Amino acid sequence: MKKIIAILTVALLALSFAGCGKKESKVPVIGISQYGEHASLDNCREGFLEGLKEAGLEENKDFTIDYQNASFDNSTATQIAQNFSSKNVALMCAIATPSATACFAAAEDKDIPVVFNAITDPKEANLTEGNITGVSDKLPVDPQLELIRKIQPDAKTIGIIYTTSEPNSVSAIAEYKEKADKYGFEIVEIGVADQASVTQAADTLINKKVDCITNLTDNNVVGVLSAILEKTNAAKIPVYGSEIEQVKKGCVASAGIDYIELGKMAGKQAAQILKGEKKASDMPYETVTEYSTYVNSDAVAAMGLTVPSDISDKAIECK
Repeated sequence: MKKIIAILTVALLALSFAGCGKKESKVPVIGISQYGEHASLDNCREGFLEGLKEAGLEENKDFTIDYQNASFDNSTATQIAQNFSSKNVALMCAIATPSATACFAAAEDKDIPVVFNAITDPKEANLTEGNITGVSDKLPVDPQLELIRKIQPDAKTIGIIYTTSEPNSVSAIAEYKEKADKYGFEIVEIGVADQASVTQAADTLINKKVDCITNLTDNNVVGVLSAILEKTNAAKIPVYGSEIEQVKKGCVASAGIDYIELGKMAGKQAAQILKGEKKASDMPYETVTEYSTYVNSDAVAAMGLTVPSDISDKAIECK
């Protein structure tokens, strides 16, 4: 019996030493911080994962995902970023500006690469220098103003609600105000501090009798779009979206970008970093330059509007 025990002990020790000689490979973790849940940001996340796949990376083999949602709360976005940093994730994917600024701040000391998407003006958000890159969703302002002018030839005022602490929204408002006069519009903007103030701002624009409202990619506004549309539909004030999902929800039309494609671009950037082909710091951020025209015919009809044939012929119908 003692002999058998001795043999077993030697065998176990041999296995133990053999195990020590092997280094266990660790699958890189990508921490995804999404500022909140609405269709546009969800599409960014979906596109990001598709981009990784198209670049030849396989989930659970080449990477794993730690997905966190900040529910449109800046403090939560900061906590998520700090948690990713403490876990030493291989890369942070940040969807929307508050998540991107939080991730960059948390990652900087450890030099963890950050890839952002859904950010209108990375320069204004101070996200252009360091171990960071990504894809900008800069709005096609001229095409949007031209679209509104063709659908509402007699309109004079456009209302816009934006978050005052959101650098991208501030930048977009400035561009709208700079270009509006060229199309014969006056911009009536209302700044809000948080999502709770958005529907009240919509009431104010309705009371000011603006001819229409156009959305930015402002997450606080888009997060309560259904509540805004309920009010504007009752007041017969058309709302123009900034991308396809907002038009699907009930906005009349939009000159906007495809957020799935935007996410794919960011996913392919992340793949290059994970493969060791490039560093984020050596990759200038990219900007989506192509846009499509989206129309919701039911919403257009409900507002008593007509879409000119030169728009309807090329527009993508959304219902």
